[in-house]
Amino acid sequence: MSDASTPDHPLAALRDEIDAIDAQVLVLLNRRARVAQEVGEVKRAAAADAQVFRPEREAQVVRRLVGLNDGPLPDEAVGTIFREVMSACRSLERAAVVAYLGPEGTYSEQAVLLQFGRSVERRACATIDEIFREVESRAADFGVIPVENSTEGTVNRSLDLLLNSPLRICGEVALAIHHHLLTRSGALVDPDGVAVARICAHPQALAQCTNWLDRHHPAIERVPVASNGVAARTAAADPATAAIAGDLAIERYGLAAVATHIQDLARNTTRFAVIGPIGTRPSGRDQTSIVFSVANQAGAVHEAIEPLARHGVSMTRFESRPARTGVWVYHFYIDVEGHESEEKVAAALAELKSRAGFFKVLGSYPLA
Repeated sequence: MSDASTPDHPLAALRDEIDAIDAQVLVLLNRRARVAQEVGEVKRAAAADAQVFRPEREAQVVRRLVGLNDGPLPDEAVGTIFREVMSACRSLERAAVVAYLGPEGTYSEQAVLLQFGRSVERRACATIDEIFREVESRAADFGVIPVENSTEGTVNRSLDLLLNSPLRICGEVALAIHHHLLTRSGALVDPDGVAVARICAHPQALAQCTNWLDRHHPAIERVPVASNGVAARTAAADPATAAIAGDLAIERYGLAAVATHIQDLARNTTRFAVIGPIGTRPSGRDQTSIVFSVANQAGAVHEAIEPLARHGVSMTRFESRPARTGVWVYHFYIDVEGHESEEKVAAALAELKSRAGFFKVLGSYPLA
């Protein structure tokens, strides 16, 4: 049979067809980019400080294309491809600066890439407080903060900071957490005979892999560190250290997997909020987050949220936190389906506000 590089080989014609399609795709991508630039010019003519990133518009674009998709590409791949296309087009105007909980290689950075694509400037922050400061001072355009994990619960610091910040939630990211055991060599004993003596990870990651570690490596010391990114960075420098971290840490720090998907629960998901100085318009599939407090008396919470049911607004999350303004006083954080501008949502929230001692809309934004 002829070589695949020869013109008469069956693969040759198929490769020629792919090359021709790629050329057409490139023409269309550049056409799209030029139209996106024109959109930017129109927005700047209307407002000098017009935002390049519009979460609701990008959510609509991805949903429409996923709805049009008839394969063989899976819907997830279609979403990923077009988020990168939009990211590249956005960067022709200006690359957005996005702050996240660092260091590099964390799940927070993965969430940034999932929401914004790679054509942004990523700014690693040491704490969630620093993320808020960066965005509030306009040193960063947006921030990505962890809000809750499906197995470990709420990230309380994020909720506390949202309470008093002028920033709004303008998007969310639901990231499936896939923990891997990583070393420099991809083995527990490297080619020079150095054996792993410790496994480092964020305390939540260690907790999420407890059963797997107990079964496979019960004798290796487990060391909690500030983040999985710190763990990966340590493992990259020290052959006696293994890290528990995600896919991005492999790429960032040149690590290799001893074992993959070692989390105890397969459906381990972390929810991140995108915070920024902007509000969002309805996208067609939205969620609204609010926080409120009521008097500490029997039935007060039930009375406050009763309008939601009466107006047909579904509550999808309910969380309480001490208000720190008195003994047994709480703030209640809830998520409801729909955008705050929708008639039934607006009516329900107006009534809830009238019954609450404190009330704040944290943001209306497209569902992940």
